[in-house]
Amino acid sequence: MKLRALLCASFLLLAAGLRIPRLAERPMHADEAVLADKLGTLVETGVWRYDPRDHHGPVLPYLSAVAVRLAGAHSYTGFTETMLRIVPALSGLLLVLVPLLSARWLGWTQAVAASILTSVSPAMVYYSRYYIPEMVLTCLTAGLIVAWYRYQCGGSIGWVLCAGLLSGLMFASKETAVIAIGCMMLAAGLTARRKLPSWRHVLPGLAVAVVVIAGLMGGPAAFQALGTNLHRAVQDQRHVHPWYYYLRLLLFSPGSGGSFWSEGLILALAAVGITAAFFKGWLAGLDRGLVRLLVVYTLSMTAAYSVIPYKTPWCLLGFLYGMILLAGVGVAALAQMRSRAVRVAASAVVAVCAAHLLYQAVLASLVYPSDPRNPYAYAHTTKDVYAIRDRLEGLAAADPQGKQMRIQVLSRENVWPLPWYLRSFSHVEWWRGIDEQMRPASVIIASPDMEAVLAHKLYEVPPPGERPLYVSMFRRAIELRPGVELTGYVKQNVWDAYLRTKGDREDGFNR
Repeated sequence: MKLRALLCASFLLLAAGLRIPRLAERPMHADEAVLADKLGTLVETGVWRYDPRDHHGPVLPYLSAVAVRLAGAHSYTGFTETMLRIVPALSGLLLVLVPLLSARWLGWTQAVAASILTSVSPAMVYYSRYYIPEMVLTCLTAGLIVAWYRYQCGGSIGWVLCAGLLSGLMFASKETAVIAIGCMMLAAGLTARRKLPSWRHVLPGLAVAVVVIAGLMGGPAAFQALGTNLHRAVQDQRHVHPWYYYLRLLLFSPGSGGSFWSEGLILALAAVGITAAFFKGWLAGLDRGLVRLLVVYTLSMTAAYSVIPYKTPWCLLGFLYGMILLAGVGVAALAQMRSRAVRVAASAVVAVCAAHLLYQAVLASLVYPSDPRNPYAYAHTTKDVYAIRDRLEGLAAADPQGKQMRIQVLSRENVWPLPWYLRSFSHVEWWRGIDEQMRPASVIIASPDMEAVLAHKLYEVPPPGERPLYVSMFRRAIELRPGVELTGYVKQNVWDAYLRTKGDREDGFNR
């Protein structure tokens, strides 16, 4: 027992070491920044207004509101990246624990193997450090699997009520939870040990789910959100990828210098686990009812997300976790092979591949967290955003108005997460075009397509003698994220004051 406790503590420390340190070092993704802005409204006003068209449900914001208040922040400007990302990080750590809490039914070897693979999976680690609802959703889904299986094993109605509560919280985390819930219902129906569950038990569970959803989101808004997400899944032309996108991402993504990214070990072990579920003589003592439930759930989830044209990489977490649980079964099956030579060879291969998973997790989360070479860094903000932030901080220090200095951002593009990095400036104007009412500010940030119209506004519209001189803030265009560039201009007098404070030193982004 002491050895087991020591083993569990060791890989939990490993999981925490991969998820919690240096949370602030990756630039904010646009989606993270949008959710942070909505969290700011919640913390400052105490009111959450659910938008069924976007941004998802309130579970992550409510949990995050507690976290930021415990950290001492009471307004949007006081937030930090670490405050925001700590809830997903802790959710990812809890997800590592779930198999261990289910070891009585899953099996000790299976549970430990699943927990270790969850600890070092690059995708699980990377998105545990992301301020989006996916990790909270995956953690709740893991709880739903446990609750429903306990009921199927003859548990009381309390397990159904628990399943209903978790289902409601899942939907209130992200509306795509309907896919996971539907796949779970399919798996439960196809693998029921006895007759199907009594409606006298199921209806109270459904009632709990409905009450949770209505209380957190509002009934009509929740139904509207279903329609919105259905439209996005089928007809939205953004983020459209082929059916094999997720499988290719997990199996093989080329890196630089001949390197590669792969979580193929998990898929291979999951295939072994699926095989063991249907061959009675392979794995003694296996609870095949649970494994078959996991098989149907995982395969149906994988199929559903593969069929939907709209794909983003973090959506794979739900079925990847099912694969990890099945991979734990695969590890146990290999450990019981009759041939000692086969067991030793299999153990060596698994150990080497697990070390490669750990290596990838470190690279993805701590070395290349926003680099295009990282397959999980999807449409990610580049580190150039720090140049904008730092330059504006320097200009504000040199300007008599300080953080009240007027800044204009001109772009028809989505420029998130720029509002996050400019949140301490009190006079920022956001323009999608230039009209006669616009009065040029001291600092102007613009996308390249606005430059011709901006030049006309600055140097042709004003009469001679009233045309202020602007200079470029940067030596080159700033890439906010792949395909989105920005340039910066500042009034000559403000720039001169800035250079005096800097001693006219070159910093790589000087004009």
